[in-house]
Amino acid sequence: MKIIKYSEEWKERWDKFVEESNNGTLFHLQKFFDYHAEGKFTFNHLIFIENGEIVALLPGSLRGSKFESPIGASYGSIVTKDIKFEKALEIVSTLLTYANVNKITEFELTAAPVVYEDKPNQNLDFAMLWLGFRYSLHYISSAIKLDKKTDIISRFQPTVRRNIRKTFRDSDIRIEINERYDQFYPILLSNKARHNVKPTHSLEELIRLKELLPNHLKLFMLYYKDIPIAGSSMFFVNKTCALCFYNMLDYNYEHIKPIHRIMYEVVKYSTDNGYSYVDIGVSQDTKAENPMTPSMGLIDFKEKFDAKTVMRNTLSIKL
Repeated sequence: MKIIKYSEEWKERWDKFVEESNNGTLFHLQKFFDYHAEGKFTFNHLIFIENGEIVALLPGSLRGSKFESPIGASYGSIVTKDIKFEKALEIVSTLLTYANVNKITEFELTAAPVVYEDKPNQNLDFAMLWLGFRYSLHYISSAIKLDKKTDIISRFQPTVRRNIRKTFRDSDIRIEINERYDQFYPILLSNKARHNVKPTHSLEELIRLKELLPNHLKLFMLYYKDIPIAGSSMFFVNKTCALCFYNMLDYNYEHIKPIHRIMYEVVKYSTDNGYSYVDIGVSQDTKAENPMTPSMGLIDFKEKFDAKTVMRNTLSIKL
């Protein structure tokens, strides 16, 4: 096994491997990285080759002598198929040998939570830990396990169920899956401003992502008397998991509880289309000094929809 640097000629094969992998997501696709403005990041993606075939991929960037993954994305780390432990050991050993030859002194790798995997398999995590990596950071995320056999509303807390059923009876409310990011984004900006932060993506970048990955992005919008008042920008990251990347709400209409209805629609769509989980995102207190500080209000809100904690872990090593 050997490692080579990614070049444009590998683009199609890279993305095909990600799509067929056990743990890859849209955040690992070269098509995804294409949304960044040219020159914004310097990427140093790595390809693991054995007998002329790709066996693993590692997107990321080399900053000095430190390799970070992801860069310009939510999740990174090593992408593989459903591999056995011995192969996982070989992949990590090859990476460490490559680091020694190329004077890389540190790795910081953040993978998607285990619920994103087609077949949950932590061989790679244990191989990394066995060969010297250590956990350096954990974020708390919340995911809803989907089940076609269970009535969706019955899993939500009673108050949420009542609010959703009330919206069913309101003829002024309608739901659309559309591409009206121009309606969605101004309200999202206003929501983020309440917490003195900005969205990760500009409006232009969201539209660009939709153009690059039309089957991976969907926008759920709720209208009240034809006025957009709530929405969810969904990233269908792979065949297993859907991610609520942004939720927005016009607080002038908070009393209608439109986010409860949006969450119902997102869970229903994801269930009907064969996904196993909906990830509602991380719940950290961004104002706290310790980045791991949980946001109790956010976690409590997500638990109303039967969401359970999954961890987003960062594995690091200094050589």
